[in-house]
Amino acid sequence: MFKSLQIKPSKFSQKGQGMTEYIIIVALIAVAAIGVYSFFGQAIRGQMSGMTAEISGKSSADGKAAASTANDLAKGEAVQKSMGTYGGSQK
Repeated sequence: MFKSLQIKPSKFSQKGQGMTEYIIIVALIAVAAIGVYSFFGQAIRGQMSGMTAEISGKSSADGKAAASTANDLAKGEAVQKSMGTYGGSQK
């Protein structure tokens, strides 16, 4: 006469868990992209401006020149800042 109450597992809990994991992964990728973008800075900005100029149909000479200059500066900084010159005079 009386039916026993049985608690059925919710189907939505798995979907919520999957969505939460997806959001966490997207957030980690966004943080990593921001870190890479800020680490490489000017070189990436120059390349991005060159790509956007080309996509819009304009010349990308300025963007390429800026990227090349930033790349050369980054190489110079990498040579100057080594463990061998850590305690010495720096420019």
